[in-house]
Amino acid sequence: MSPLIVSGGCAIVLLVAGGLATPIGSWYHALRKPAWQPPNWLFGPAWTVILGLAAWSAAIAWRAAPDDSARHAVIILFAVNAACHFAWSPLFFALRRPDWALVEVVFLWGSLVALLVGLWPISPFAALLIVPYFLWVSFAAMLNLTIVRLNRPFG
Repeated sequence: MSPLIVSGGCAIVLLVAGGLATPIGSWYHALRKPAWQPPNWLFGPAWTVILGLAAWSAAIAWRAAPDDSARHAVIILFAVNAACHFAWSPLFFALRRPDWALVEVVFLWGSLVALLVGLWPISPFAALLIVPYFLWVSFAAMLNLTIVRLNRPFG
């Protein structure tokens, strides 16, 4: 099976699971948010593009990997990132714990640093495709921090 089909399918599963774990209800609307927060409608398209680029990156890295060991590393890097990516939404939205999500976003950010560093020797282009994801999560982490500061305590 084509690596792009596999990685694209994984990205779709992650998008759907993340969407289902993100109930936007009255609790979320009542939170104080900074004026610089993007509109809610932007998050879905942004994540779709970002995860599409990540899927493309995974397929390129898989094909560029020189051996089975490198392909195994690619799978581990993306699997860890997917787990970290998915964990954030239930913490923030379903459990209503932006403070816990703020701790978790550190792991998501770290998984992106690992992808950038780990993919570069295999395929610099695959690593560069992760940069928008890294930048968006960096921005989202600042947004998460600001929401925590504006609304604490939680729980």
